[in-house]
Amino acid sequence: MGEAAMNETISVAMSRSTVLAPVEYRTAGLVFYCFLFIIGFLVNITALWVFALTTKRRTSVTIHMINVAVVDLVFILLLPFRMIYYSWDYWPFGDMFCRVTAALTVFYPCMALWVFALISADRYVAIVQPKHSRELKSTRKAVVSCAGVWVMTLGCTAPLLFPDEDPDAVASHNFTTCLKMRDTEHLRRDNPINFVRLIFFFLVPMCIMVGCYAVIVDNLIHGRTSKLKPKVKQKSIRIIVTLIIQVLVCFVPYHVCFVFLLLSPDSNEVYSGWGAFTTLLMNLSTVLDIVLYYIVSKQFQDRVISVILYRNYLRSIRRKSMHTSSVRSLSNITSAMI
Repeated sequence: MGEAAMNETISVAMSRSTVLAPVEYRTAGLVFYCFLFIIGFLVNITALWVFALTTKRRTSVTIHMINVAVVDLVFILLLPFRMIYYSWDYWPFGDMFCRVTAALTVFYPCMALWVFALISADRYVAIVQPKHSRELKSTRKAVVSCAGVWVMTLGCTAPLLFPDEDPDAVASHNFTTCLKMRDTEHLRRDNPINFVRLIFFFLVPMCIMVGCYAVIVDNLIHGRTSKLKPKVKQKSIRIIVTLIIQVLVCFVPYHVCFVFLLLSPDSNEVYSGWGAFTTLLMNLSTVLDIVLYYIVSKQFQDRVISVILYRNYLRSIRRKSMHTSSVRSLSNITSAMI
């Protein structure tokens, strides 16, 4: 009887070690998420402060930037729990919070891509339909569209709170793991939500972005934007280029890996290092949004520049104080010798 219990314990421990990430992946993830939390929190809390509290004149772009910052912060505030899990190799926060974390992990890329699609549509109106931009780009319509995306995305990720089969119940009998949180690394192919995510939260917003950019580029090439102010045109082009680079770097590899894992027959059994790497790339978007904020808002530029100048000012004061103290110490030594 004792030998059987010991064998069961060993088998559970072995199964737990195989489903969890290898040590090198956990170490790299821990370092990466520490960096992401510090930089991402400072960037997005500054952006939220600038766009939500200090911007006097609200526009559709302002509303979209507030949503980008809020979505980033929702994900970033979960990172300390993820870091504890990577560090301890143990989930101490219970099964329900693991489910919430897993659902919000899936929620982030879905919501981010739809907000990017709304920003792309906004730039389409600004460049291609400048005559109707005032009525099409009203803050009220921007708020309604963003609220609709929030409701749609939350509604589609809510079923993840109640999975039919819980991988953590298999990996550890008392829920000391949180495999649900590591989305593409331990993927179940038979979950219909995965296909909904792929179609409605990747392909559809990507088609909207590609369609908007194609029409914008066509109008720019054929000179149909001559009535547009140069500053508006330049700003719109910078936003478009930033979004394209960010989507290609952060979200396309993640979803390509997602498709391969869905089609792979052994995706339920093998830990995917490629899935882990593309997940890190996707999470990097929370920091890269600083480029978007910097292009959109003069106030955000001023805040960043003021912080940099203030740090340089503090450094110059420290250098002067160190120089003064060294001069004083030399004069004291000289006077003592005399």
